Amino acid sequence: MKRKLTIIIALVALFLGGCEDFLDRPSLTTMNDQNYWTSENNLRLFANGFYSTSETPSMMITYCGPTWNFAYVRKSNLFLERIDKMKDTYITTEAYNHWSAVARFFRGYEYSRLVSVFGDVPYYDRVILDTEADLLYKDRDSRTLVMDAVYDDFADDFAYVLANMRLNDGSAQYLNKYIAAGFISRLMLFEGTWQKYHLNNTEKAQKYLQMAVDAANIVMASGKYSFTSDFRSLFGSFDLANNKEVIMYRHYDAAIGVTHHIASYANTTESQPQSGNLDLAKSFICADGQVYQSSTLPNAAKLDFPSMIATRDPRFEATFWDKPMKEAATLLLSDKFIDRIGPTYYGRSYPAEYGSNTNTNDAPVMRLGEVVLNWIEAKAELATMGGAAVTQADIDASINAIRNRPLDAVAIGKGIQKTAPMSLASLPNDPDRDADVTALIWEIRRERRMEFVYEHSRLLDIKRWKKLNYMDVTTNPDLHLGLWIDFPVEYAEWLVPAKVNKLKVQKEDGTVVTYTGTNAADMVGYYIPENISARDAFTDRVYLAPVGMTQIAQYADKGYTLTQTPGW
Repeated sequence: MKRKLTIIIALVALFLGGCEDFLDRPSLTTMNDQNYWTSENNLRLFANGFYSTSETPSMMITYCGPTWNFAYVRKSNLFLERIDKMKDTYITTEAYNHWSAVARFFRGYEYSRLVSVFGDVPYYDRVILDTEADLLYKDRDSRTLVMDAVYDDFADDFAYVLANMRLNDGSAQYLNKYIAAGFISRLMLFEGTWQKYHLNNTEKAQKYLQMAVDAANIVMASGKYSFTSDFRSLFGSFDLANNKEVIMYRHYDAAIGVTHHIASYANTTESQPQSGNLDLAKSFICADGQVYQSSTLPNAAKLDFPSMIATRDPRFEATFWDKPMKEAATLLLSDKFIDRIGPTYYGRSYPAEYGSNTNTNDAPVMRLGEVVLNWIEAKAELATMGGAAVTQADIDASINAIRNRPLDAVAIGKGIQKTAPMSLASLPNDPDRDADVTALIWEIRRERRMEFVYEHSRLLDIKRWKKLNYMDVTTNPDLHLGLWIDFPVEYAEWLVPAKVNKLKVQKEDGTVVTYTGTNAADMVGYYIPENISARDAFTDRVYLAPVGMTQIAQYADKGYTLTQTPGW
C-alpha cells in the first residue's frame, strides 16, 4: 500500500509540476502558426484565401469599397514572412521564388485597389505588431509612394512577380505569370493615366504606363491566347477551360454547391433597374467602322431597336435583347451574361442553370480582350508624352484582332456583320469627341466601352480619365433616355390605362409627349424611364472616397490623427 501511495504521489507531482510545459507543446494533430508552414501544399491552401477578393472585384466598381481595411495587406505580409522562413528547409528555391511572387502580387493588387478608392493610404511592407502603435496608427502615405512600392513588387527583378512566377501552377484558376501580367496591365494603366490626368506627373505616368505595356506584352507574346471565341460564349459558356481568349476564369458547379445569380438577371424575366441608356447606345461604332452621324449604312442614324441591331458592331447584338422589354428600366435589356438558350424560356419555368441563384455558367476573370486594350491604350498615352507613335500593326494586334472575332450562328442568322478594321489613316471624325482627347485615344476608349459593358471597367475608366462629368445628366441628358420606340408598332402592350400619365417619350426636338390614353399614335420617340432623377452635383471630391468617422475616431482615441480625404 505504501508503495502504491508513493507512486500516486509521484505521478501527481509530475503532472502538477510539468502541466505547463505539457500544455505548451505544439499539437501534433491540428494546424497552428508553428507547424503549418512546412509544405508547399499548405502555401497553396493559404493563397486560396486571396482569390475571392481578386475574382469578384466589387470594390473596384463602386464608390463604397474597399473599406478602410488592411487585412489583405497584413495577410500578404504575413505570407511573405512565413515563406522566407521556409526557404531551403521546406521548399525549393523555385517554389520560394514563385510563392514570394504570389504574395507580392496580392499585396500590390490590394494596395492598387485601396489607392484607387482613397488615394493616399498608409503603406506597410511587413507585419506590424500590436505594440508598434506609431506604425499601426500612422497617417496616410502619398499615393505615389505607395504605388512606387507596388511597382517594385511587380517589377521584373529577383523574387518579384514578372520574373519568378510560374508559367502554369496547375490550373487556369490559379495565379500564374500570365494571369498576374494581365492584372498588372490593368492596375498600371489605371495609375499611369491617373498620374497624367489628375496629378500632371508625366514622369510617373510614363513609368507606370510602360509597365502596363510590358506586362501586356508578356501575355500577347506567349502565343497561348487568341480570339477564337464569339463574344457571347465568353459569358454564357458552362466550361471555359478550352476558350483560348480566357486567361483566368471562375468555374461553377451545382454538384458541389458553387453557383451564382448573374445569368438569372440576363434571362429576360428578372428586372434590370440599371439598364442601358441612349448615351451608351450612341457610343457603339457602326459596322462600317464609322460613327452613326457619318456612317453610310442604311438607317445607321436611326436609334431604334431594329436599326441598332442591324448596323452596329456585333457586340451590341450580343449585349442587348433586340426588342423593348418591360423588365429593363429603360426597356433596353442586357442578356450578355447568359447563353443563347436561357432567354428562350421567357414566360416558362427556367431550368436551374438559368434561374434564381443556381446559375452555373463560367465567369471570365481576365481575358485577352482586356489585355490588348490595356496595351494599346497605354501605348497611345505614352505617344502623347514623347513615346513611339502607335502603328497600324499595333492597331491590328489589338482593336482589329478583337473586331475579327468569329460570330455565332444566332448573330449570323440575324445578318450581323463584323465591324470593319480600324485604320489609323482614316479614324472616325466623331462630332461628340472631347476637345482634349486625340481621335485615336477617343476611339480606343470607345472600344473599351463596347467591350466591357456591365463588367468591371467603366467607372474605373472615367475616374482615371478625370471624366466623371460624363455621369452628370444636367450636361448629358441622354443618360435619362432609352432608345427610339414606336410604341404602337413595337410595344403596343404598354398603351394601356395603367400607363396613362406615366408613359412618356421625347421627340428629336426635345418635346416631351405624355400618354393620355387617346394619343397612342403620337407615342413615338426616345423612351423616358419612369421615376428617374438626377444624381447629386459633381465636384472633384467624388473621385476619391472619404474615410469613415469610425476610423478617424479610433485614431483619435489612441492619440493619433488620420487625415480625411480632401474635400470630405
